[in-house]
Amino acid sequence: MSEGTFGNPEIVQEEVDILIIGGGMAACGAAYEIGPWIEAAKEKIGRELKVKLVDKAALSRSGAVAQGLSAINTYLGENDPADYARMVSNDLMGITRDDLTYDLGRHVDDSVHLFEEWGLPIWKQPGDEGKKLVEGGKPVRSGRWQIMINGESYKWIVAEAAKKALGMERIQERVFIVKLVNDKNDPNRVAGAVGFSVREHKVFVYKFKACLLVCGGAVNIFRPRSVGEGTGRAWYPVWNAGSTYAMAAEAGAELTMMENRFVPARFKDGYGPVGAWFLLFKSKAINAYGEEYLSKPEAQQLLEAYAPYNKAQVTPTCLRNHVMLNEMLEGRGPIYMDTVTALGKLAETMTPKEIKHLEAEAWEDFLDMCIGQAGVWAGENIEPEKKNSELMPTEPYLLGSHSGCCGIWVSGPEDVGAPDDWHWGYRSMTTVKGLFTAGDGVGASGHKFSSGSHAEGRIAAKGMVKFVLDNIDWQPELDTPVEELVEEIYRPVRNFLEHKDYTTAIDVNPHYITPKMLQFRLQKIMDEYVGGVATYYRTNEKMLEVAEQKLEMLKEDALKMRAKDLHELLRAWENYHRILTSEAHLKHVKFRKESRYPGFYYRMDYNFIDDENWKVFVNSTYDRKTKEWKVFTRPHVDLVEKWNSPGKAA
Repeated sequence: MSEGTFGNPEIVQEEVDILIIGGGMAACGAAYEIGPWIEAAKEKIGRELKVKLVDKAALSRSGAVAQGLSAINTYLGENDPADYARMVSNDLMGITRDDLTYDLGRHVDDSVHLFEEWGLPIWKQPGDEGKKLVEGGKPVRSGRWQIMINGESYKWIVAEAAKKALGMERIQERVFIVKLVNDKNDPNRVAGAVGFSVREHKVFVYKFKACLLVCGGAVNIFRPRSVGEGTGRAWYPVWNAGSTYAMAAEAGAELTMMENRFVPARFKDGYGPVGAWFLLFKSKAINAYGEEYLSKPEAQQLLEAYAPYNKAQVTPTCLRNHVMLNEMLEGRGPIYMDTVTALGKLAETMTPKEIKHLEAEAWEDFLDMCIGQAGVWAGENIEPEKKNSELMPTEPYLLGSHSGCCGIWVSGPEDVGAPDDWHWGYRSMTTVKGLFTAGDGVGASGHKFSSGSHAEGRIAAKGMVKFVLDNIDWQPELDTPVEELVEEIYRPVRNFLEHKDYTTAIDVNPHYITPKMLQFRLQKIMDEYVGGVATYYRTNEKMLEVAEQKLEMLKEDALKMRAKDLHELLRAWENYHRILTSEAHLKHVKFRKESRYPGFYYRMDYNFIDDENWKVFVNSTYDRKTKEWKVFTRPHVDLVEKWNSPGKAA
C-alpha cells in the first residue's frame, strides 16, 4: 500500500444506540442478552435498537478463553451466593464489594446452563453422564466452586451463540478502539469512541448513547519471566493491554483497588494451569526436600501475622504465594508439583485402562487450555507419573475476574442492603454516564472467571438497554473534532513517515522509538521499582518515587513512538494503554500504606496488614487535561456479616 494511503486513512463514521467494545466472555454475554432487545425496542421507541460490537481481533478466539479451558471455575450449584461472596471476600483479604459478588453468584449458573445447551461438554459423575445440569446431572467438581469441562472449543461455542443473537452485520472485527470521547455538553458523559482497522487504512468513529467497555485486564506491564525464544510468553493473554482501565480513566471514570495485582503460581516456563492438579488430582506442592511446606508448623506460624484471613477453609491465594516465596528465599527451592505421588495414589485402586485414562487427563488439562505447557513437558522429557514439575510465581497481572480485584467502580444491585452510594440507578454503569463495564473491568470483586464474566456481560446489557431507553431522545456530540482524533491516532504513523529516511537502519533513528523497545522500557521500570520478579515483588516509597520520575520521562518519549505498519500502530496504542494502567497501579500502591496482599506485593516500609486504618477501598480519578491523578479512600462495608449462613441477602 502506498505511503499516501498509509498516512491518510479513510474515515468511517457511524451512530448507534449501544457500542460493545471487546470480544471476550463479557462481550459475548452482553451480545447474547441484548439480541432480543433489538427488535423488542420497537414497541417503546418505534424502531430497532441500533447495536454494534467492535473487537480488535476475531470473536471466536478473543479474550482470556481464546485458547480454551479445562474447567469452569464459578458454578454455584447447591452452594449459596452469600457463601460465594464470603469466599471471594476472604481470598481478596477482606476488601470487596459484597453486593457485586452476591449479585453475580445468584446469576452465574444460568450462563453455565446455556453453555451446556450450546454444546459445551461438561463432565458428569458416574451414572449422570446423559443428564444436563438443568436436569439434575451432577458435575465432576474439582473444588467447591469449580466443575470440569472439555473446553478447547469453549470460546468458539460461546461466540457462536453471541453471533447468532446479535447478527454478524452488527459485529465489526479487526478494529481496535483506542479512545473514548466525552460529550461536548456534558463532560461526565461518554458520547463516542474512535479506533482503527488493523487490516485496512481506516479510522472508525462511533457515536452512541451508551457503551460497554470490556477489553480485559493488563498483561506485559511487568517484565515477564520468559526470555529469549520465549519472550512474550505469559499466563494471561498478551493482547490484554489495560485498555479497559486506561480508556475508562481518560473518560473520567472512578477506578478502584488498582493497587491489587494477581501473581499466579504456575508450572514453570509454560505457565500451565495448576487448579486441576491441586483440586482434581489432589496433588501437593513440595519444596526441594520433598516437604509439603504449606502444612509445616513454620508455615502456619508465618501466616499468624495475617489473622483472621489465614483461618479460612481455603488459605487466600496471596498467602499461599507468601509461604512459597518464603521457602524459596530461605533456600528450600525449587518448588515442585508432586505429580508422581498424586498420580500414584490415584492409580492404586485403578485398572490399567483407568490408569491410562488418568494419564490422558493429566495431559488434556494442558491441551484444553495451555498447549505450550504440554510442549515444555515433551521438550524436557517429563512424564508426570515419573517426574515432578517445577512451580514458580509469575510476573504480576492486573485483572478483575480471577484472583484479583482491580478495576472500575460500578453501580451495584439495590436489593441487598448495600450503602446508597454503591448504586446509582443503572446496574454496571461506571461513575461516567453511559459508560458500562463487566468482567475484568468491574473492580472490588473477583473470582468471576469465564462464566462470571459472561453473566456480568448479560447483567450490564440489561442496565444499558434501560439507560438507553430512558435517554432515547438524547443526541451525542463529541467534545473533540474528528480531524484531531484521527491525527492523534495516526501520530505514530506520522512519526515514521516523516523521519524514516533519516537513517539507513529502519529501527535505529534518533527521531522515533519502536513500540517493542518502549514496551521493554516500561517493563523494566515496573519490574525493578514497582515490585516485579526482579525484587521478589518488593517495593517501598522511595522506589515508587523513582518509578514515577521514570514513567514521566517514558510518557514524553511515548509521543515519539513510530508505526511502520498497522501492526506497529496496534502495538503503539497498546503501549499507551499499558503506561496509563501502570501509572494507576503505581499511584495506588504508593497511596496504600500497608501490604494488603503479601505474596502478590510487599510494601517493605509498611510490611503488615492494618485493618484499623486501611480496610477501605482505594479509589482514584484521572484528569486527562492536566494529566493528574487524585487518589482517595471510600469506606468498606462488610455485607456478608449481616447475612445469615447459609446466607440470603437482607
